[in-house]
Amino acid sequence: MKIYLSICLILLARISFGQTPIDVNKEFALAAKQYALMLKTHPDTTKFPQSTNPDGTIRNMPSDWWCSGFFGGSLWYLYERTKAPALKEAAQKWTMALAKEQYNTGTHDLGFMLYCPFGNGYRLTKNAAYPPILLTGAKSLATRFDPKVGVIKSWNKFQDYTYPVIIDNMMNLEFLFWAAKTSGNKAFYNLSVTHADNTMKNHFRPDYSSYHVVCYNPDGTVAARKTAQGYADNSAWARGQAWGLYGYVVMYRETKDKKYLDQARHIADFYLNHPNLPADKIPYWDFNAPNIPNEERDASAGAITASALLELCTYGGPSAKTYYQSAVKMLESLSSPDYKANLGENNNFILKHSVGHKPQKSEVDTPIIYADYYYLEALHRYDALRTKTAFRS
Repeated sequence: MKIYLSICLILLARISFGQTPIDVNKEFALAAKQYALMLKTHPDTTKFPQSTNPDGTIRNMPSDWWCSGFFGGSLWYLYERTKAPALKEAAQKWTMALAKEQYNTGTHDLGFMLYCPFGNGYRLTKNAAYPPILLTGAKSLATRFDPKVGVIKSWNKFQDYTYPVIIDNMMNLEFLFWAAKTSGNKAFYNLSVTHADNTMKNHFRPDYSSYHVVCYNPDGTVAARKTAQGYADNSAWARGQAWGLYGYVVMYRETKDKKYLDQARHIADFYLNHPNLPADKIPYWDFNAPNIPNEERDASAGAITASALLELCTYGGPSAKTYYQSAVKMLESLSSPDYKANLGENNNFILKHSVGHKPQKSEVDTPIIYADYYYLEALHRYDALRTKTAFRS
């Protein structure tokens, strides 16, 4: 944290903001009211808010769904800002509702499912009940790593392939780094580095865009490069680019290996300099979607990218100012009526206009819970930078 603070202060002295500050208090106040309404409609902690169905009703999912941790994580971010006891109570309740997933070895997404709620909860409350659950979950996640292949297996099968790995997997490494530091078990650290190195080698094209799915053979060689949620195998699915950017920013934070910082910067430059990125910096769901500009935007990709850039800018370099200003533009757009819902609308989600899986016609132009989570995280990071304090590590 001390390193972050010194870097932030140096960068703040160099960066000319030149932008009207976002009213963070106002945004959190509205978000807290929206989620208070969400809580009233969700008395059952086995039904986690996810998105909106085609008929306009809310879509809820069970605890073993990969997004189940984002609601509790968002509640913790709201409590962190507001200090409202009711939000703390709700965050604790929805966090513990996921405790059984610590034993789930059938998913690679335990970072999302466990670290977002339990990690934030422990950071804010030091609740002694949380670390044992997290450490068991980290062990469960580690079972999906095969050292012969060198990556954490994502799905059990994709098409005819039995070892698919998706770029999203980079997001779960932060959880394993926490587990390594907390437990002293270096294996969590080592497998994270191995996974990140092989992903960097096999997932990225020469222009630093990323494939969504890389399918591996048992010996670790690549069998195929595919997409599931993007437009085409060779397209740049927007949320996938955001996951990769965020993941390599985390890799640099945790290892201080400059190759990860370089990778994050390359991904950011691809994203920000793409000719199909709109002026408001919120991307189309795929940078290569065929009907741009008549394609859906993805607010979730914008929120994830904004949060990642707000950390990346603190590591200096010639593009630090660009990263910061781009992130602020994204937050300004997301905080505008174009993307932010009115109180009581949008099934009480904060943001509108995300895209989950367009090829399957699933969650197209709807609110999605992880868009809210990364929007709130980005607001925290933005405010911390503006007030010259270190943001969440």
